[in-house]
Amino acid sequence: MLGINNLRLVNRSGRAATGLFSRQPAVSGWSTAGSCGLGRKGLLAIAIVAFAALLQPVAWPSVPNSAEGNRKISEAFEKYVRTTDQRNDSELQRGIDLLWIDSLPAAARKKAYADLRGGQVELEQRTTRETGREIPCPGCMIHHWEGLVFIPEARLEDVLRVLQDYDHHAEYYAPDVARSRIDARDDDHFRVFLRFRRQKVITVVLNTEHAITYYRDATFRAHSRSSATHVAEVENPGKANEREKPRKEDNGFLWGMETWWRMEEKDNGVYVQSEVVSLSRDIPAGLGWMIGPFVTAVPKESLTFTLEATKKAVLSRLHTKNSN
Repeated sequence: MLGINNLRLVNRSGRAATGLFSRQPAVSGWSTAGSCGLGRKGLLAIAIVAFAALLQPVAWPSVPNSAEGNRKISEAFEKYVRTTDQRNDSELQRGIDLLWIDSLPAAARKKAYADLRGGQVELEQRTTRETGREIPCPGCMIHHWEGLVFIPEARLEDVLRVLQDYDHHAEYYAPDVARSRIDARDDDHFRVFLRFRRQKVITVVLNTEHAITYYRDATFRAHSRSSATHVAEVENPGKANEREKPRKEDNGFLWGMETWWRMEEKDNGVYVQSEVVSLSRDIPAGLGWMIGPFVTAVPKESLTFTLEATKKAVLSRLHTKNSN
């Protein structure tokens, strides 16, 4: 069994892969003032200070590094991703209802399509279950979000050109992506490097490597499967003493990342769907109410930004092409 420093599984293409984390933020409690009289601003200030302090290495409890702890996290993560893969494969093989909004009741589906064509991003939180039961993840959190955006007047090839142009992802997805490059390509198989920069109260920089495969399902349909094969938190990014932290020293913001993309051209445009499963360390006991909304908001916000940035990049390239 693989340990937490090397969380890997095998996807349907036979390539080694790892997973990513994601959980829905519990933000409703911030909409009203607290009963202690501090008010929303006072509570928010306390939460920010406490969260920033907790992000210092000396304040966070040590990440469990025992063989047993690593084994349990690896097994939970692998099981979750494997089960999610099976559901995705089944949907793709059926070839119907490829977009998650297609399975909504008629009225909700009609509204979702109208909202998408109006420029909105549609999001939903998902939970993969095994035989109807939640898959436990001891010492870690699994986050799972799915989003959808519509790019008007685009064609499937326009979207694929942007998604596969990894050498320029640092331009398309700035500031979330600080560096990007293609390390290797074999037809529709890519190995890429992406440096992520996540900012929410503090800034976290992560070096990641990904194995990605694209599949052309039909003239107007395509999908891809992306697995993070390496994830490391970066200490002192951009400085002479920059280094990747060993897993036992990092804060556990991201321990793996799995992504499923689907694209369908119709309605004089392209619907682009991205589903992300990610893995992080658990929040220290008793502090979830305070820092949970910050930690768990990042996956949702990152997915929203990614879809909006994809749309912007495709439309920008189309505008340049048409201008010429």
